[in-house]
Amino acid sequence: MSQWIALFSGPIVALILIVWERAIGAPRTDWWINLQSWALRIFGAFTVYGAVQAWQGPALIDGAALPTWAAVIVYVLVYDLAEYAYHRMQHRIPLLWSMHSLHHSDPNMSVLTTNRHFWADPLFKSITVLSVAALIVSPTPTALAVYGALSLWNFVAHSQLKLNLGRWSWLINTPAYHRRHHSALPEHYDSNFAAILPIWDVLFGDYNQPDGFPPTGYSTRPLSLREQLLWPLYFRRAEVEPAE
Repeated sequence: MSQWIALFSGPIVALILIVWERAIGAPRTDWWINLQSWALRIFGAFTVYGAVQAWQGPALIDGAALPTWAAVIVYVLVYDLAEYAYHRMQHRIPLLWSMHSLHHSDPNMSVLTTNRHFWADPLFKSITVLSVAALIVSPTPTALAVYGALSLWNFVAHSQLKLNLGRWSWLINTPAYHRRHHSALPEHYDSNFAAILPIWDVLFGDYNQPDGFPPTGYSTRPLSLREQLLWPLYFRRAEVEPAE
């Protein structure tokens, strides 16, 4: 249910934030490639993603047996930790990085970068950390709805809004906090992996306070739908080709 909330509510939230970005004079972005990525994810949600789902069986914790508030808190914490763990894996495991690098290839991170992901990435996430999370706690409808609503915060975190909590940045992911993660500067690599709650970065040693408004993106990025569809192959080839 959380993915469906994000699917249908996401465009509304994104549009509001895009208007806000334009109002503050934020530079234009790689919007056409980003929209293509979003379209591929929507197509996948109605086709292939349904064939590969996370664990649907019994869990160690039955969310329905908990008070409503407790079921929501446990579910949000477990799944946000799962998102953090998978994100960390994406930066450590070559196969996952070859897909995730599409997300980091945006030359100027913005609202539309949120859904700039390789089309097969959700399949790998479902059979790995999301299945582990589903083995730990089973969701209730309320927990799914709350987590789905919270996941919309990712649009804010990827936006060009100058929101920076400074020394309080460990409380929640913000545009300044997440831009450091997307930074093209080597000194910023491999930090701030959190999806919603940076407390996981704090606990596992990846936390760093925001550091200005650094540039984002890499020299290699997709220029067509074909390159997006074949991105891991294209990205690997571009890595070994000599620069001109």
